[in-house]
Amino acid sequence: MAKPDGDHATILKTENWRYAVQAYLASIAFADAQVGRLLDALDSSPHKDNTIVVLWGDHGWHLGEKHHWRKFALWEEATRAPLMIVAPGVTKPAVCRTPVDFMNIYPTLVDLCSLPAAKHCEGASLTPLLKDVDAAWERPAVTTHGRGNHAVRDPRWRYIRYEDGSEELYDHQQDPNEWKNLAGVEEHADVKRRLAKWLPTEEAPNAAFDQNLQEGGNQKAKKKSKQKAKGKAKQGQGKAKQAS
Repeated sequence: MAKPDGDHATILKTENWRYAVQAYLASIAFADAQVGRLLDALDSSPHKDNTIVVLWGDHGWHLGEKHHWRKFALWEEATRAPLMIVAPGVTKPAVCRTPVDFMNIYPTLVDLCSLPAAKHCEGASLTPLLKDVDAAWERPAVTTHGRGNHAVRDPRWRYIRYEDGSEELYDHQQDPNEWKNLAGVEEHADVKRRLAKWLPTEEAPNAAFDQNLQEGGNQKAKKKSKQKAKGKAKQGQGKAKQAS
């Protein structure tokens, strides 16, 4: 999934690697400061003891690892994102190392608020982990990029299957940076089968998005055709003037 001839080649050519990392760190520092302002305001308000705080990011960020930049990948750097939950009367300061995914946020919130979860909800409440960071948790984290490309992550393994059927498998105990793809190693076939059971069996409909793309493409095509028509009209006027 890496594109060494894309962003990475541009970064190397322009010698901006150092500045790209610096800009990323500056962005993180700025966002952190804004979160601090928000939490300070909450702590000084009458709602601090009855407000659940959830902070998360929608993706990670590559800074040249695997010759890849930005997101748009299913590796650890792109899919590992912050998730922090503070629930008065439930949580205590702690770090949970269990991989979870963001489908669990909604069921967690309705659970903490003693509300019923929607029947179509596929996630599970994280409340057991909020109460005990070492609690048993059987669900791996599932991540999707585009259509047909999915990753499954448990505490030790990351399994990736792409739309074309190609696979990747990484052992985070031995290879936390995901350099060695073990998908073709027979002794790990059982690991692949176990994690593959969590892959989506059906792609969600995306009609609205596809329609917007199509409509956007049609509008661009119409705009181009109008521009061409105007250009031809101007050329015709120029020829008419020359003829007169």
